[in-house]
Amino acid sequence: MISFNIPPYVGTELDYVKQAVENHKICGDGAFTKQCNQWLSERFGSQKVLLTTSGTTALEMAALLCDLQPGDEVILPSFTFSSTATAFVLAGAKLVFVDVRPDTMNIDETKIEAAITDKTKVICAMHYAGVACEMDTIMEIAARHGLKVVEDAAQGVMSTYKGKALGTIGDFGCFSFHETKNYSMGEGGALLIRDPEYNERAEILREKGTNRAKFFRGQVDKYTWVDYGSSYLPSEMNAAYLWGQLQAADQINNDRLASWNDYYQALRPLEQAGKLELPAIPEGCVHNAHMFWVKCRDLEERTAFIQHLKDSGVLAVFHYIPLHSAPAGLRYGRFSGEDVYTTKESDRLVRLPLYYGLTAQDRQQVIQAVKAFFEV
Repeated sequence: MISFNIPPYVGTELDYVKQAVENHKICGDGAFTKQCNQWLSERFGSQKVLLTTSGTTALEMAALLCDLQPGDEVILPSFTFSSTATAFVLAGAKLVFVDVRPDTMNIDETKIEAAITDKTKVICAMHYAGVACEMDTIMEIAARHGLKVVEDAAQGVMSTYKGKALGTIGDFGCFSFHETKNYSMGEGGALLIRDPEYNERAEILREKGTNRAKFFRGQVDKYTWVDYGSSYLPSEMNAAYLWGQLQAADQINNDRLASWNDYYQALRPLEQAGKLELPAIPEGCVHNAHMFWVKCRDLEERTAFIQHLKDSGVLAVFHYIPLHSAPAGLRYGRFSGEDVYTTKESDRLVRLPLYYGLTAQDRQQVIQAVKAFFEV
């Protein structure tokens, strides 16, 4: 059976983890954490990057830094993972879901303005499959209405929008390094901060409400509890594992793109024949091959397709159940406007196996299984 996902591993990770252990520094903010922060900052052009325990906690920090008050509203897509929503719910906000674009499955930027009320404080742009939202429009709307923009770039490490790295365009950006992502530390993430005025507050949040980071830089002679916060620092062993993968970032990216391009070229004739739909990459967007999805005709065909692939030795999966239809979504949010595409398109979408090290032989097996189903 061809797995849907295998966590990335390049071969140097365990050596770095061993170094962390031998250095007698396995809690957060050691040498490997600092190296990862610096690498991410320099590679993507972010003035401040902080590794976190997950993409979820990076989003939680972003939500707290937006200074949301009870009753404030956050606009976001319904087609996303629960973490995108939960972070803002924990900060006390009300969720306002907006429909998606069927070509990218990203939030429909043309529907955002109609969802804005006098309670709106934040727009959250989730970059699905590592393909950018239409950020120029989103940033223009936010500027006109005085709103913060949080980029959920959990899937977008190494992707760009008009030359800018995803996660660096909005006020705050959030990466994930979960085992299902292009680069992994098992569980982990990162918060990217655009405006330096939030740097100290973010450090305090991340260090359990203390000014410990200033103490270690020699800026204060002792550290103390100064505000609320939590423990958002990942283990140094996790950071050491990630460091090995960041050293091979381009190698991993090129490998995944090769698989994505093989799928696209091989399945393009099926799309041209009207048998299925393939992902669209808008002009100005460079993606990172985080996933390769296809769309079937409807839910019934999708169910049969996934079973056919399984019978052919290929594990493929669907994706999110729209949040606005989930119990928590009904409790904490509302849908703005009409659900034209969110539910319909999510019912059609299937993700094919895609991971670092997927062999050409396995890709061909996947492609042949897909063709066998649609060419009947």
